[in-house]
Amino acid sequence: MIGYRFGRFEPNLKKGEGSFDNLLNIFMQLMVMTSGDVGEALSWLTNLDQRYDLTPEGYGIGDFIQDLKDQGYITDQNPEGKFELTAKSEQSIRRSALEEIFGKMKKAGRGNHNTTITGQGEELGTDRRNYEFGDLLNQIDMTSSIRNAQINHGFGDFMLTEDDLEVVENEYKTQTSTVLMIDISHSMILYGEDRITPAKKVAMALAEMITTKYKKDTLDVIVFGNDAWQVEIKDLPYLSVGPYHTNTIAGLELAMDLLRRRKNPNKQIFMITDGKPTCMKVGIKYYKNSFGLDSKILNKTLNLAAQCRKLNVPITTFMIASDPYLQEFVREFTQVNQGNAYYSSLQGLGDLVFEDFRRNRRKRM
Repeated sequence: MIGYRFGRFEPNLKKGEGSFDNLLNIFMQLMVMTSGDVGEALSWLTNLDQRYDLTPEGYGIGDFIQDLKDQGYITDQNPEGKFELTAKSEQSIRRSALEEIFGKMKKAGRGNHNTTITGQGEELGTDRRNYEFGDLLNQIDMTSSIRNAQINHGFGDFMLTEDDLEVVENEYKTQTSTVLMIDISHSMILYGEDRITPAKKVAMALAEMITTKYKKDTLDVIVFGNDAWQVEIKDLPYLSVGPYHTNTIAGLELAMDLLRRRKNPNKQIFMITDGKPTCMKVGIKYYKNSFGLDSKILNKTLNLAAQCRKLNVPITTFMIASDPYLQEFVREFTQVNQGNAYYSSLQGLGDLVFEDFRRNRRKRM
């Protein structure tokens, strides 16, 4: 008998084939780190190529740039003639962030959040019970019901009674409105540690997940420094840190204002930060104190946490700093709001955000 011998598969790549996808992945990572500056990202990529020989023989960075243009990832059709990202690239960056951070996510349902309520919902669950008057026909598990009839009445003359029927519980699905707050104060890049890039990746991944998987949900993204303002999902790759203090108060006030406009009964705030609140606006002036937990700023922040609690809006704080006195502030803030707090490394931030988002157990109001 003639058998088969299997060896290592080495594809016969044509000139430049396969190189583009590899370089594109690196380029997209650099685009997040450079806040959407195509020229700077290409400069970094060129330096990396010179150092690590990323491109194969016969295919250079110039060829890669031309391929980026031809495939619609970048364009120079603007008055300045500068390279800019296209909408295709912005979506590709979000999708890449989703795969990188939420790669373990399992497919499920129609893209809504499970609750603990059963009844005449949208999707079949796993729990079964006896038939009751008023149950819908599509809830009846015919296989289990026929089995019950055979057990109860034998195999002779087949008979199916009401007592034999078994139904599958339906699960209600909820809609959730989420506001994601991102700290862009100067401390997010202090001490040689880039904290804003992981925060942006998490925001992009969450945005892509909600728009593709939980389509009935809403996500609003705001950034806060000296002030707070809303940003569009398409603008996330371009976020950068400024010479700002941390006005957590302005961020919470804007988040509450956005959630008041949402009709969903389930609302929540996610806050990614690495520091304490150091700024608040009093009239037209800024009151600032970067040297510790200022009681005036702290009390106002805690008051807003209490207001969110009264409105049934839990705040989940993702703290990417390990200072004990900052963690103490987060614990007090969380206790007042009755929300959640996580003290995360930059590497584990995405997993925590996803798990908390998916763990929405709140019942319909």
